[in-house]
Amino acid sequence: MLKGKSAIVTGSTSGIGLGIARALARSGANVLLNGWGDEQEIERLRAQIAHDSGTDVAYHGADMQRPDDIAALVDAAAARWGGADILVNNAGIQHVAPIDSFPAERWDAVIAVNLSAAFHATRHALPLMRARGWGRIINIASAHGLVASAQKAAYVAAKHGLVGLTKVTALETAQSGITCNAICPGWVLTPLVQQQIDALAARERLSPLEAKQRLLSEKQPSGEFTTPEEIGGLAVFLCSPAANQIRGASLSIDGGWTAQ
Repeated sequence: MLKGKSAIVTGSTSGIGLGIARALARSGANVLLNGWGDEQEIERLRAQIAHDSGTDVAYHGADMQRPDDIAALVDAAAARWGGADILVNNAGIQHVAPIDSFPAERWDAVIAVNLSAAFHATRHALPLMRARGWGRIINIASAHGLVASAQKAAYVAAKHGLVGLTKVTALETAQSGITCNAICPGWVLTPLVQQQIDALAARERLSPLEAKQRLLSEKQPSGEFTTPEEIGGLAVFLCSPAANQIRGASLSIDGGWTAQ
């Protein structure tokens, strides 16, 4: 379905982003990976996705806190494939602390990576999409883009902001072949969430399994983690003709979290 299209997926060397990158490549898109990690492991992932999908897969190490790096990321896709048809703003970091002891530098970093990076990438990718008359911008928000949890001020603020940015982008592209939507996952077993599980286990003296169950039971009625593969499938759907008139939506994939 996506043969001949090019996709940028930020934060795609692990977790949700990697699941989305694999799904887009399987559907025929050329993919530009981005993220942190061991260079050899990133190259292994890149080569594996390219081999499995038969598409062109590249990597760019842009730092999502640096606007100039983000511009270079989009330029790299344009130089390699002549455009950037699909932009998935997925990169994210987390810090947990009460507001009155939340380090200012961590607030700035979370807002930069989780929110400002999406703005900078969208700003640079939109002209390329307009030139081709087609584009898909998919912002990976969160259940925390719709509801809040204590001690996550920066993350909740950033994800709420990302939902707002999604709506504005959708309105500004409403009469074009470009759509913008947000995917709002609940708990997904990513390295970010694993850190929270480990912290809960240490704090409450729980086993890893007990900590996972405690985390899920607090928020996610299904009692199951959402998987990166499921989120990748939703991202591919949003790139399909069936999603042409889905614009500015916040699509929950959260096991019932926000239905409560």
